[in-house]
Amino acid sequence: MPTTLQGARVVLRPTDPSDVSALAAIRAKPEVYARWRGGDDLVADVREDLADPGSEPLTVEYEGAVIGMIQWSAETEPDYRHASIDIYLDPAVHGRGLGTDAVRTLARHLITDLGHHRIVIDPAADNAAAIRCYRKVGFRPVGIMRSYERGPDGTWHDGLLMDLLAEELTEAP
Repeated sequence: MPTTLQGARVVLRPTDPSDVSALAAIRAKPEVYARWRGGDDLVADVREDLADPGSEPLTVEYEGAVIGMIQWSAETEPDYRHASIDIYLDPAVHGRGLGTDAVRTLARHLITDLGHHRIVIDPAADNAAAIRCYRKVGFRPVGIMRSYERGPDGTWHDGLLMDLLAEELTEAP
């Protein structure tokens, strides 16, 4: 996606190789690492994310600074067509509505410009802040995916499947 998307407060732009070190530094922060994890070389992990042909990464900027990454992918089978979103932001900017703005901006693009009628997102079931963020955009819980992902401690943790239908997208208050 060569398009830069302007949110109410954030800018979503195509991720450039020059963003890798900043994104790796954000991924290394304990709050982000606990959810996104990675190996011993987060720079290599971020590069791998950017090279994934199945996803479209966008750098999230706020006031000219890189604050995170949001990515989307699409199921292209016509009878099941939908998009999915993943995001991480620097904990230093949490609680300011920037994640909500980023998710809403990308969701609007996926619905309005790319014609998706449904978008899914799958936060950890215990990630209350993320779930609040996604609800503000209009996502609704679908159900708990039991033992969905392995945590850094090696045990399995539940995920929450949420979805958003095009007509449910909310605008900023």
